[in-house]
Amino acid sequence: MLYTPKVRSTTALIAALATVTSALAPLTLSAPASAQASFSDVQGNWAQSCIGSLTQQGIISGYPDGTFRPSAPVTRSEFASMVGKAFPNVARSRSAVQFVDVASNYWAYSAITTATQTGFLSGYPGNVFNPAQNIPRAQVLVALASGLNYAPSQPAMNTLSASFSDAGAIPAYAQTGIAAATEKRLVVNYPNVSLLNPNQLASRAEVSAFLCQSLAGTGQTASTISIQYIAGATQSQPSQAQGNQVLAGTSIAVRYASAQRIIVSPNETAPVALTVAQDVRNNQGTVVIPAGSQVIGQLQPAQGGSQFVANQLIVNGRQITFNASSSIITETRDVRDPNFGTILGGAALGSAASAVIQGVTGDRVISGQTTVLGTVLGSAIGANQNRNLGKTIRDAAIGAALGAGVAGITGNRTITPQKVTTGAAAGATLGGILDRTGNSKVVVINPDSDLTLTVNSSATL
Repeated sequence: MLYTPKVRSTTALIAALATVTSALAPLTLSAPASAQASFSDVQGNWAQSCIGSLTQQGIISGYPDGTFRPSAPVTRSEFASMVGKAFPNVARSRSAVQFVDVASNYWAYSAITTATQTGFLSGYPGNVFNPAQNIPRAQVLVALASGLNYAPSQPAMNTLSASFSDAGAIPAYAQTGIAAATEKRLVVNYPNVSLLNPNQLASRAEVSAFLCQSLAGTGQTASTISIQYIAGATQSQPSQAQGNQVLAGTSIAVRYASAQRIIVSPNETAPVALTVAQDVRNNQGTVVIPAGSQVIGQLQPAQGGSQFVANQLIVNGRQITFNASSSIITETRDVRDPNFGTILGGAALGSAASAVIQGVTGDRVISGQTTVLGTVLGSAIGANQNRNLGKTIRDAAIGAALGAGVAGITGNRTITPQKVTTGAAAGATLGGILDRTGNSKVVVINPDSDLTLTVNSSATL
């Protein structure tokens, strides 16, 4: 747990907590930036382009073994080194401080001195800097807003509440700085753009993303971060429909009418029909996609979690090819958790998730509100009150098979990986839905907050 000493004044508190890090100090001795532009552990990473760009500029570097370690935390010393390289021309507005825990021969001594003089970082009471301390995301963003002299143009909580579902978790000291950073498009939230996680330790990939956006904001580079992960970015784009088009980057709020939650296995593909929750208008204010329109697609495996990918939009009965996707939901729950049962009521279970629950917990029962997703688009099979889950799964398999035009799954027969049933509409597979499994992890999705869509390709309506 990160310990932050008490600071005696508001100004000192903001300054002290505006401290962050990420640059990989001793690692700059490993290899030239150009040689490290491609790391063995960032291929396919959501921040890969950003990491490569910063490496080429000599702002960050990797480890001697050729890795970057994108999930590793960042220290205050590392961040001091990084911001010094990213913003070498920022004016020094403060006097130098001799920190009692930063010796003159310390590798980051010069970087820390510069970062504190330029306003990116500050120390703690007693001239303490804590150079090895890992930094939360909130402090990273406050530091960047402070060093770049950004201030919000709107009331801070208005911006924060509109942008983040967990705005209430943002510490008081950080609200103004994070609001300014949000307005300047510095905030990058992966995989859920609306979830800030302000008190979570910042990873090397996350700090890299914040810096890439900061550099883009000052005009030094082009943005290398996907727009769907930049907080507030879709609000500044022509994110409304234009004319008879819905432009790439448009954010579309959706809901799932059949259940409060959707539970799938991390390796499962499940077809789902979502409903557009709010009208989407063009620049003239005309509704182009009315609330109540359907978005057809599927939940599919992505980076150990699940992501909704849309392929069709139905507006006033017309079917339109549509390319949009949600953020990746990576949070999983263990069905063996004693508290897991409380989320089953009102949930829609993917067939593989049903198999996981049955395989791990045995003759578990599910409530009358629970439905089991079939493989045919938009369909769901209700489970009777206190009905044995194993029988429900079997009947779900039968319904799915009939929908796909496959017959013969009756009685005690099971579907195994060798007897794959494919849904006619989405091509989802039900491998082993009746087979016992040792895997006890499932992905729990809250449609209202997790499945907000970003249009990937402009669509003509």
